[in-house]
Order: sequence, then C-alpha cells, then structure tokens
Amino acid sequence: MERVRDVSDLPKAHLHLHFTGSMRPGTLLELADKYGVRLPDALTDALVGGEPPRLRATDERGWFRFQRLYDAARSCLRQPEDIQRLVREAAEEDVRDGSGWLEIQVDPTSYAPRLGGLIPALEIILDAVEAAMRETGIGMRVLVAANRMKHPLEARTLARLAVRYTARGVVGFGLSNDERRGMARDFDRAFAIAREGGLLSAPHGGELTGPASVRDCLDDLHADRVGHGVRAAEDPRLLKRLADRGVTCEVCPASNVALGVYEKPEDVPLRKLFEAGVPLALGADDPLLFGSRLAAQYEIAREHHGFTDAELAELARQSVRASAAPEETKKQLLAGVDTWLTSDVPAAVRG
Repeated sequence: MERVRDVSDLPKAHLHLHFTGSMRPGTLLELADKYGVRLPDALTDALVGGEPPRLRATDERGWFRFQRLYDAARSCLRQPEDIQRLVREAAEEDVRDGSGWLEIQVDPTSYAPRLGGLIPALEIILDAVEAAMRETGIGMRVLVAANRMKHPLEARTLARLAVRYTARGVVGFGLSNDERRGMARDFDRAFAIAREGGLLSAPHGGELTGPASVRDCLDDLHADRVGHGVRAAEDPRLLKRLADRGVTCEVCPASNVALGVYEKPEDVPLRKLFEAGVPLALGADDPLLFGSRLAAQYEIAREHHGFTDAELAELARQSVRASAAPEETKKQLLAGVDTWLTSDVPAAVRG
C-alpha cells in the first residue's frame, strides 16, 4: 500500500487564475439575485447542481458560448464590495489549496464601465488584493491582461497603465481570449512597453491552436511564461527551446479537458512536457466554469499521469520559481515544499 501526501498541504504558487473565473458558484448566484441578473439556464443549472457547464471551445461557436457564460458572470460584479468579496474569497480558496502566492489575471477594461473608469477599476482591484493579503496571509499580485479580440492600441494603453502601478502590485502583462483571433505580433509594442517597465511577459498561447502559437509568444512577445502552452508538446524542437530558455508553461489540465482541447485528463501532455524539462506551473484557469481549483490540478497529475510525491513537489517548486514573488517568499515556499516531501505523516493512503 503506497502512502501519499495531501496535495492541499503542498506549498505552491498559483500563476494562472482569471479574475471573474475565480468566483465561487454560490457568490455568483447571490450577486445575480442581488442585481436581478438572469444568468443563462446552462450556467444556473450547473451552479445549482454543483457540476460545471458542458463546454467545448475548439470551434468558434463553442468559444462564443463559453464567452457568453463568462460575460454573464462578469456582469454581476458591479460595486467595489463585489470586487473585494471576489478577491478575498479567491485568496481563501487558494490558501485552502496550499498556495502561498497567487497572481490573479484581470483585464480592467471589462470592469471600468461599472466602477467609474479604467483607473478607478484597477485601483479598486489592487486595494482589494492588499486587503485580501492582510486578511488571509497569502502573497498576492496582479497580472494585467489585454484582450486579443480588441484593437492593439487598447493593449498599449493597458500596458502603460500596468507599468504605472508596479509599485501597487502589478507584476506582469498578459494577452488572453481566443488565440485564433489577433496575431501575437500585433501586440508586440504593448508587450515592449510592459517589459521596458519591468513587467514579466505572460501571454496565452498553445491552447486552442498548435505549436505555432507558442512560437509566436516567444518570437513576438518575448514570453517569460506562456499561458497554457500545452500544444508545444506536438513539436520536439519547440519543447527543447522552452526547456533551454526556462520558459514556464502555465498548464491548466481541467480547463484543457473542459474546453475540449483534450478528450480525457490522461490526454493532456503533462508528463511529456515535464520529462522534456519544460518548467510548469499548474493553474485552475476559471474554476467557476471548470469546477476545480488548484489542488485538483495536482491530483490530476497524480491520478492520471502517475506523478509521484517527489515529482509533485518539483511541480510546486517550478511554480514558485516562475512567480514574481520576492526572493524571501520564494525561499520560504521552497523550504515548505521540502518539509512536505520529507514529512513522515502523510495525510492520505492509496491502495
């Protein structure tokens, strides 16, 4: 009988979590009731039933449906207190899952109309992050993300804004939404502004499209991390390039299956990426819609890919190393990983 440790006790960093998608299902239902928002039936049924909605975003119709559900959830965030609640609860969930550092990704333009404008929206979010850190003890920062479905000039505006707020907790700049739309090179100037301002580059790529999307993130946006990046597994030379350059892929196994990128959890090329030496940081992406949070991603690695406790510990280390956490925080988290791995009292038993 093999003894295994509880992955919720494993110190780790969470580097791929979207803002609205981090919401608790119960919170969304309460806010929808508060503001009289009629959520799509598929979303309401899923939230009440405790099962994530059935999604498949590998075609444009499926992606539109996913975005419709996401936009409906976002429309329920209307007041600063809603933002504060979302951020605090996201931090609480991460602490419960063993995360000691969380970088939450947000496009503030999505919230600006209801929160008084772009700058007030970002400041409300950053204030909420500061409060959540005090209340929960987690280290937490913000990654501002542009929307590749919008004009690149808007991304440049966001990049300049993000740089202005580095002292308030913005640590990176991303690019999200459907990677089949908007070429990475169209956003190269925005990412140059962000890099020149000291922000890390973390665009999405290699999820809905193949290895070329990851290469574009490297060549055009000089990515330090790639959101998802799993399709790099289809190109051995690209795998080597990622490994040699130490570019971390933020892999979200449950999300990949929920959106139809892969049929089953065991199809996600987690083992292939890991054994190729590509640094990985497991993430929950949008737990509101995909039904599982951070610790569950480590359970997928264990149950469906045969990761041992030592390998899970290495995944946690890689997430910490790829984060924007201060060096002292990284040292503490890495020491905690070692303690978890050498513990003589595992919390679970597997037959």
